[in-house]
Amino acid sequence: MKYEEALEYLSENVNPLGSVLGLEGIRELLNRIGNPQNDLRVIHVAGTNGKGSVSSFVASMLRENGYRVGRYLSPAVLDYREKIQVNGSYIPKTKVAEYLSMLFKVCKEMVGDGLAHPTSFEVETAMAFLYLKEKKCDFCIIEVGMGGAEDATNVFDFPHTCVITSISEDHLGMIGNSVEEIAKTKAGIIKDGCKVVIAPQGDSVKEAIQNTCTGLKNVDFHYVSPEDISVKYPKASDGSGKFTLKRVKISYKTYKNTEIALVGDCQIENAAVALEVIDSLRGEVPLKDEKIKAGLAKTEWPCRFELLGSKPAVIADGAHNPDAVLKLMKTADYYFTNRPIIYIMGVLKDKDVKEMIRLSAAKANVIITVTPPDNKRGMKAFELAGMIREINENVSTADSVEEALEVASLFAGENGVILAFGSLSYLGRLRRAYETYSKKK
Repeated sequence: MKYEEALEYLSENVNPLGSVLGLEGIRELLNRIGNPQNDLRVIHVAGTNGKGSVSSFVASMLRENGYRVGRYLSPAVLDYREKIQVNGSYIPKTKVAEYLSMLFKVCKEMVGDGLAHPTSFEVETAMAFLYLKEKKCDFCIIEVGMGGAEDATNVFDFPHTCVITSISEDHLGMIGNSVEEIAKTKAGIIKDGCKVVIAPQGDSVKEAIQNTCTGLKNVDFHYVSPEDISVKYPKASDGSGKFTLKRVKISYKTYKNTEIALVGDCQIENAAVALEVIDSLRGEVPLKDEKIKAGLAKTEWPCRFELLGSKPAVIADGAHNPDAVLKLMKTADYYFTNRPIIYIMGVLKDKDVKEMIRLSAAKANVIITVTPPDNKRGMKAFELAGMIREINENVSTADSVEEALEVASLFAGENGVILAFGSLSYLGRLRRAYETYSKKK
């Protein structure tokens, strides 16, 4: 089976099976292929927002210190193979074809034995573990898909470090009916003897995480306190007092005036969480402070307040729930005062779209909606526009991401700002569209 054939089979035969929470299927699948997850040194990352950014920071700092770092993440934005990486390089197409072909055969054997066919996420998770084991990674940073306790990645008996990033009410009703219940679900990745790094949380969330760990042995907690974080925003050299999109410098505990390449209010907290993860490894593996700072400064993570171009400024950001949108609006206020703001919005219909609109719509001069392509969960552009119109009448729909970008550019002019957000599922296409569009200018 070739790469394209393997992806087609996954899309047409496995994806329709949907998503199923629970560990029975993935454990059976992993057992039949030799339990590769047991040979990985794992940093397991759960949370509502910030998983990808924290993972990127940690991976970059470890790589800079000379370690081979594997990653398993979702969703992919630029390329399917982005989900599985080693030192920033995507899994080769030949390996995807090889592993999926083998796994499809195992899945058929399971069905023949009267068991349920594993979901696409379970198959991809097994493929990731096989590849990261083959590459003999020093560290494997594994992001939870959804939730925690019953997520297919929660199969590690002895994770080295478990990270809980910012938690909010995303997937409400699916993994919990309150933010405290969601926190309890996400804390389900924590095991005996592991180190735990917890991002700044509300008191009730922090308490829910602690209560979930009652009865576990030798859990070493590391809490990131906002009081330990300070930041210096660079200002324009023209004396206007405006902030610029240059690198900010953060200080966290012993790390002083450390540059971070990722822009955005939320990245300050994410960087501090990542530094705490690195500190949890001290005493076990050699780490150099100058390499840690260099890794932090070199971190890249696409479509997270990513500046695609200027005149007009075009920002792509994966804010896909109310908490992320609130942080995006705060960041936009830092950098883009007294400038025309044009939104491109595409959302998934299972998100709290009404609250996302409430937090953002009034700030825009014009809003252009799109339907996320190739995603069954995508909300139709006209439906989203109808909801937005209740707050902001200056809204229109576009038939494609490419059309939305062209129309937004006309409204923005050279001095304006285009903010594209709502779902990562369309931002990869927008990124490619901008590359084409910028060459025509």
